[in-house]
Amino acid sequence: MAEKIISKHLINLEKHFALNQPVLQQTCKVFHELDQIEYDLGLLDSQESTVCKNSWWPIVNLIGGSSASKADFINHYLETSAHNHAMQASQYKFTVLQHTSQPHSVTLPATALDVDHRLPFYQIGNQIEQRFEGKGSKINAYLELKTLNSDKLHSKLFIDTPVFDAEYHDEAHVFLTEYILDMADLVFVFTDIFDAEVEVVEQLVKNLKQHQDSNKLIYIIDHSDIHIDTVKSDSIKHAWQKKLADLGLNTGQFIILSDTDEAHLNGFLAIDHRLNNVENDRSYRILHQLDESIRTLERVVFPEVKAAIELWKERSNMTTLIVMGLMISIALFAEISMGGIVINTLFDPIIGPIVLLILMSFLIPLHLLVSKIQAKFIVNQLRKRQKSLNLTENLSALFEKSLSFWRILLPITSPVGDNKKNHKQLQELIEQNKELVQTLNDGFS
Repeated sequence: MAEKIISKHLINLEKHFALNQPVLQQTCKVFHELDQIEYDLGLLDSQESTVCKNSWWPIVNLIGGSSASKADFINHYLETSAHNHAMQASQYKFTVLQHTSQPHSVTLPATALDVDHRLPFYQIGNQIEQRFEGKGSKINAYLELKTLNSDKLHSKLFIDTPVFDAEYHDEAHVFLTEYILDMADLVFVFTDIFDAEVEVVEQLVKNLKQHQDSNKLIYIIDHSDIHIDTVKSDSIKHAWQKKLADLGLNTGQFIILSDTDEAHLNGFLAIDHRLNNVENDRSYRILHQLDESIRTLERVVFPEVKAAIELWKERSNMTTLIVMGLMISIALFAEISMGGIVINTLFDPIIGPIVLLILMSFLIPLHLLVSKIQAKFIVNQLRKRQKSLNLTENLSALFEKSLSFWRILLPITSPVGDNKKNHKQLQELIEQNKELVQTLNDGFS
């Protein structure tokens, strides 16, 4: 078994978490053990890693309507207005906000996100292209990366979702909205969004329902232009809770921003509290995704390749049988023409075995050739299947690894590595992951 090279990204992550995040440092080691298993199976190249499936940055998603509420909040919280870097709500692009030590803000195209495995939109162009042909090459129309000199962005990313406007929202926007909601650790939903077009609100509510039990939805009620006392604040919260409950959104934290000093302070204290804990949310997300990555081998990768092997054997055997049928037909025709000489030859104690040996020496290479030809069609199908499932694992490589001489001849349909040894190793990794979750829990007990 060849030892897999530890990816540079994994090494950097281990160093980054060595001092103050021992659980995540240990998580990196479990990821490397998973990498070794996948590398041995041919699912990963030597420089690839399962760790690249996840964004290790804490991610905060911001969703708002056409008012200035969201942009004002971003500028106030990140203190960008003071540096002449005031954010403007994007009309159609998802904007990733990242910290920089440079004094000047820089806006980079989506291709900067697409090729960097450290950022949350790694290879997003391929995913968009797989779903919406022709749009994967236009990712710069959907995404951008903006760097800001704000201490509040240290060790976290803000993703500013564009204004929900039916005119600008196409199917790729809907997909990206769902994608970000899935990966985000916190989601700030500014309630002015519910004043948008009915179809836009319906789509958003549908997306939010998928995450309302995740404890990451925070509804921001912006009344920063009016005076609100405690009694009125409670009344407004109850009204919004009822309104969203009528839409099917029954959970989430509600925070009111107003021009009342106490209410304003309490609102931002609540926001600070959630943002200060976003790294913990990220830790649980990474551990959950590690568990999903381990289970993907057993639940998706092995079954997909096994189904491909079964189809390949069925086609190969059928093709070989057709060729054999033609040979038998020719033999029968010869038998009739030659008056029984063929059958007599086959039953001859000396010539018969020699003839059978010659037939076998022809049929085995024929079956091998047929199997290799059929395998090429299966490989192409597996590559398409891999893209549709959004897997980083190379399904066709595991399939080709399973095309050994005896596996072609014998009725073996399980792929290489689908055995007790590897399943035991995967179960051990799952148990290690559970222990890491418990260790994380203990830190809050």
